[in-house]
Amino acid sequence: MTTSNHPYHLVEKSPWPITASLSAMLLTTGLVKWFHHFTPYLLLIALLALILVSVQWWRDVSREGALQGLHTLKVSTGLRVGMLLFIVSEVLFFFSFFWAFFHSSLNPVMELGGTWPPTYVCPFNPFQTPLLNTAILLASGVTVTWAHHAITENLHTTTVSGLALTVALGLYFTALQAMEYVEAPFTMADSIYGATFFVATGFHGLHVIIGTTFLAICQVRTTSAHFSNNHHVGLEAAIWYWHFVDVVWLFLYASIYWWGS
Repeated sequence: MTTSNHPYHLVEKSPWPITASLSAMLLTTGLVKWFHHFTPYLLLIALLALILVSVQWWRDVSREGALQGLHTLKVSTGLRVGMLLFIVSEVLFFFSFFWAFFHSSLNPVMELGGTWPPTYVCPFNPFQTPLLNTAILLASGVTVTWAHHAITENLHTTTVSGLALTVALGLYFTALQAMEYVEAPFTMADSIYGATFFVATGFHGLHVIIGTTFLAICQVRTTSAHFSNNHHVGLEAAIWYWHFVDVVWLFLYASIYWWGS
């Protein structure tokens, strides 16, 4: 920033936006091809391309912020606002799933037997695996907050430990949810109950995987001394995202697993 008279980051030309767009387009095309022709090769190629583009794009952003000094106070503020707006968009995304769930559950039609859950659906016991998953995510909220406080005190080893525990809890949650899906007594094809259940909990599971990856990358960056007590926007964004995932799960558990059963 020494060669300019403003605090803003004018991004250099990059191949990653166009390559990411093409990879995403191929991903949707590959999904359609997989659904209709049962050939997953285009989907796998597109997924690999998207992962490679993401890794290199995130690498460049990390270099800009940690090594080149381009993330000034003004830029960091903009990144924080952008992350907050993204989380707001995610809240609205999940709101649509809750809307669909309550629209169908509060006034079940006669095809469902006039009851909720439908007469032919055996729901999960909310006090077994779902309750364990709730405890796991609440515990991960504690460990990630511990990591956040540690980085503000420049305790990098403690930060790494807190992030490692959070990542481990995220992986544990994902494994339990995968087991739950395998043992589910109903499928997505079982009326609106199965559709709303698997879409809502499935997208939340996807967000848990994304959040776990986000925190794991921040753990590696913390080990590489990319963060300080007053310059850790990437870690802060990951922690905000993880807290959002925790809160969404509490609503999912209370409405779909407990009240909806």
